[in-house]
Amino acid sequence: MIDTTLDGSGAASAAPARAGYRFRRRSRALRRAFPYLLVAPAVCFLLMITLYPGAYAIYQSLFYVKFNTWQFVGLDNYRDLFADREFWAALWNTLVIGGTALILECALALLIAYYAYRDPWVKGWRIIFLVPMLFMPSAVAFIWKLAFMDGRVISDLLMRIGLIESNIGWTSSVWLSRLTLIIADVWQWTPFLFIIFVAALQGQDEEIEEAARLDGASWPAIFWNISLPMMRPVIAVAVVLRGIDITTMFANVFIMTRGTPGGSTETISYFIYRIGFKTFNFGYASAASFVMLVITLVAAQFVVKRAFRSGRD
Repeated sequence: MIDTTLDGSGAASAAPARAGYRFRRRSRALRRAFPYLLVAPAVCFLLMITLYPGAYAIYQSLFYVKFNTWQFVGLDNYRDLFADREFWAALWNTLVIGGTALILECALALLIAYYAYRDPWVKGWRIIFLVPMLFMPSAVAFIWKLAFMDGRVISDLLMRIGLIESNIGWTSSVWLSRLTLIIADVWQWTPFLFIIFVAALQGQDEEIEEAARLDGASWPAIFWNISLPMMRPVIAVAVVLRGIDITTMFANVFIMTRGTPGGSTETISYFIYRIGFKTFNFGYASAASFVMLVITLVAAQFVVKRAFRSGRD
């Protein structure tokens, strides 16, 4: 509908009729809440698959649970756990195997990142270093089990070059069985730290390195005295992320060693699996899971705080 009127010159002017719908500007509170409403479904889903199982495990740890039998025992599971030598042995195995693997992974990742960041030829083939991380952990465990135990590929290679005279029983020795787990873990997860370290090197200010190079410093000296100290917070975060993942090392142990010999390769994750799904003592397994969670959080918090405090200093 058009409303026609005459202006001062006698010409007709048309004014549109008011529309039936008027745009309303959202309130300030709604504008502030809108981003949170967009991510709310994802957050709710993550809480549902993480927070609820965690709270349920804590609740379950207060009971003696075996199938449908629930008997309240309070803190007895925790008291028995702290007196359990097998639990402390599994914790020690996790620290030895995981700690050794983490040190080797950090050293190799830093070395490869240094050459991949500087050397043009290595930089062009950077994608090759990421291939091991693309395999499933169970597939990697089967590959290394075939190489060490079933196919005796490693023993055959060592015999051909004259280092040994007969096949090695990798699972008959404590340190050899641990070595198989360490090699498998280092082979697969060094690329994870490599990606982080290369990104940290690329994100550094090139002017600082260029100034040091003009002053006559070599590339190794620049990396050791400038790049590496600047990477300290990044290294700490990468170590924490990888360390948390190492505490859940299960596939390699389950497929390659099954905790042998004598439980020397039984990590905390395999201990929880054995208690929960072989003895069916789910309350005790939940208590072990919660204790391991607390230990992991405390250790991660300590490492991150120390690293960022050193970085500020």
